[in-house]
Amino acid sequence: MKAYTYVKPGLASFVDVDKPVICKPTDAVVRIVKTTICGTDLHIIKGDVPACQSGTILGHEGIGIVEEVGEGVSNFKKGDKVLISCVCACGKCYYCKKGIYAHCEDEGGWIFGHLIDGMQAEYLRVPHADNTLYHTPEDLSDEALVMLSDILPTGYEIGVLKGKVEPGCSVAIIGSGPVGLAALLTAQFYSPAKLIMVDLDDNRLETAVSFGATHKVNSSDPEKAIKEIYDLTDGRGVDVAIEAVGIPATFDFCQKIIGVDGTVANCGVHG
Repeated sequence: MKAYTYVKPGLASFVDVDKPVICKPTDAVVRIVKTTICGTDLHIIKGDVPACQSGTILGHEGIGIVEEVGEGVSNFKKGDKVLISCVCACGKCYYCKKGIYAHCEDEGGWIFGHLIDGMQAEYLRVPHADNTLYHTPEDLSDEALVMLSDILPTGYEIGVLKGKVEPGCSVAIIGSGPVGLAALLTAQFYSPAKLIMVDLDDNRLETAVSFGATHKVNSSDPEKAIKEIYDLTDGRGVDVAIEAVGIPATFDFCQKIIGVDGTVANCGVHG
């Protein structure tokens, strides 16, 4: 099958590799229908994630059709259309029982396209299939479904929930890419008073406004942008700063705009 693999810092390549097979009774093999390129994949290609070995198939977002299941899989069968979570979860370990699936202790967490082969290929082996796959509704497009694999839950869980967005608070979201926009959309469930989007790209900022941002700030001049945010918050800084880029400069920016007793939620992967 064709697959897109990490080779070395600065280089990834399409190669021909063997189709994956069932290795454990709880595995499934899924034929990939739709996948995406995440900013984290770009970090890996840059060489920022040394745990990813040369030859690893990239990608951790996707939907597909179940091709084969192990004898221990009970929730899925061949032919099922599924959403593939970006994290694997055994459902039984200490962290899984606490609902912290990203820290699963039994071949779990963020392993696709990182520690094991990922989704930028024709087929994928899925560990812990009963807890890692989800049945999909028939009335959603593939383009919508793939957003639920990583992008929207990351913006919501890591950004909005961990950031403690609540009614009447002020929120700044740094980065108007897919994850930042997902945080913007889901933050509105909690009725914040201000939703400030920060980015270098005016086109992205305009999109953010159309999605519900109350204010937009271009950060091409960081000091000017910081002052603008303080002006918008009566000199106090924001209650919640959501970092959705994954570089040192944007994390530092969050620390400079956060108010007393505020929360910085780090969605970006910094390597």
